Amino acid sequence: MALPQLTPDMSETELDAMADNATAAANFLKAISHEGRLMILCNLVGGEKSVTELEELLSARQAAVSQQLSRLRLEGLVIPRRDGKTIYYRLADDRPRKVLELVYDLFCK
Repeated sequence: MALPQLTPDMSETELDAMADNATAAANFLKAISHEGRLMILCNLVGGEKSVTELEELLSARQAAVSQQLSRLRLEGLVIPRRDGKTIYYRLADDRPRKVLELVYDLFCK
């Protein structure tokens, strides 16, 4: 796949669309650019997990996990579901999974 290139003949509409896409991509990358958030997303690739399950899997305090989940929720990367007193999280779409697969190939294999 060829990446788009800025060219002198690009219309203002095309430039604006490219800038909007760059902003969206930068915001996405900022949201996942924390090791705690990456670990949470990696665990959610396997399916929905409760906050308590994530705390145990990550050996992290509830406050730390909740703070990172809040940021991921704000950025639209995870979706919460309440069942009584328990809150479960899942990936909002396939974007995090695709990026994590690439990150895994580059850094973890």
